[in-house]
Amino acid sequence: MEPLATQLDLIRRGVAEIIPEEDLVRKLERSIARREPLRVKLGLDPTAPDIHLGHTVVLHKMRQFQQLGHQVIVILGDFTARIGDPTGRSETRKPLSPEEIEANAATYREQIFKILDPERTRVVFNSQWLAPLTFADVIALAARYTVARMLERDDFARRFREGSPIGIHEFLYPLMQGYDSVALAADVELGGTDQKFNLLVGRVLQREYGQEPQVAITMPILEGLDGVQKMSKSLGNYVGITEPPGEMYGKIMSLPDELMVRYFELVTAVPTEEVRSIAEGLATGRLHPRDVKMRLAREIVTAYHSRDAAERAEAEFVRVFRHHDLPEEVPAFRVAPGRVWLPRLMVEAGLAPTTSEARRLIQQGGVKVDGIPVADPAAEIVPAEGMVIKAGKRRFVRLSLAP
Repeated sequence: MEPLATQLDLIRRGVAEIIPEEDLVRKLERSIARREPLRVKLGLDPTAPDIHLGHTVVLHKMRQFQQLGHQVIVILGDFTARIGDPTGRSETRKPLSPEEIEANAATYREQIFKILDPERTRVVFNSQWLAPLTFADVIALAARYTVARMLERDDFARRFREGSPIGIHEFLYPLMQGYDSVALAADVELGGTDQKFNLLVGRVLQREYGQEPQVAITMPILEGLDGVQKMSKSLGNYVGITEPPGEMYGKIMSLPDELMVRYFELVTAVPTEEVRSIAEGLATGRLHPRDVKMRLAREIVTAYHSRDAAERAEAEFVRVFRHHDLPEEVPAFRVAPGRVWLPRLMVEAGLAPTTSEARRLIQQGGVKVDGIPVADPAAEIVPAEGMVIKAGKRRFVRLSLAP
């Protein structure tokens, strides 16, 4: 195993909090002396079918623990997903069906191994120990935590003040997540900063059940491509880890400059010393932000596709966006001859999800027809063979006329 100082340096990389760090030091010292790996736990509720870069922040930290020789345990919360994590919710979450949970869990298993080493990852479902609990067992578990402590949680407290409903089952969620730590005798649990309350419940329950409390390590919530709000599919500021290389590369190149170092630190495997050198180079002007961002885009595309795919995506990006050429492959769309309302054509061609979004793109100057900007959201055009419509920075179609 690596020396204590080496392990702490890597574990501290990018973290928000280590609670408490002195317990982590003690656990690591014992692990090194006994040559016994720590049991490092991460719980993932399969509530969505796809993972984006924001989800990978904790996965990268898990990968670092693997590199240090520790045992990584990923819990797919098929049982807790029946309730749904109330964290940050202003209302009770609609439970998922067993079929949705099963489908999402299968996708998660496939996607997490784009980061984690499958040979050194234990994947378990918390239904293994939660489903067999009797009603008496649940009462005994609930007796180990108080309502007053539950209401210390910000979202519960806010909903209680506002008179918004809080289901009793929602109080059970953090108890169930905490019981996961008891079932696995976890030494460390990882989560986002929004999971701090749940992670600390695990410490309390382990102590109640006579175990040594786990160390809670929280990771920052990753800002999305807008540089302001957290990465989210609903906000459209995300980078999906299964997106095509060109789309992924182009999205990273739209990232605000001030977030580049943070992305290097949180969602790449670039060594810590090199990340520090990049930060220093940007601060002193030794490195050009454009070149650093291209390096970041290459790293991310390589991680989820390949080095060749990253190089092709970069060449295409430079050709299209720096030299203002068309992509090598422009999707074709067949359209009937005659005048057509441009926003409707954009929706039919897949350039916009709705006519409202198409109109918004036009008003923002993001739509061109054969290289000429269109300013009027009510514009009508007469399609011509080979006409190219561009929407936003990366979406193109070439029209062909139906006979």
